[in-house]
Amino acid sequence: MAAREPKKVLLRLDPAVHEAIAKWAADDLRSVNAQIEYALRLALDQVGRGLKHRE
Repeated sequence: MAAREPKKVLLRLDPAVHEAIAKWAADDLRSVNAQIEYALRLALDQVGRGLKHRE
């Protein structure tokens, strides 16, 4: 089975938001991109729209 190609998204952020995410990412030893995906997944879970486990 071929791996899924991730979607590419251009995202404009307020510089203060980017700085806060970058600090959070550094604390968690993640890239900014990975931290944004992590935060989005948390938000999806909080509103009951979390992703099903991919096989």
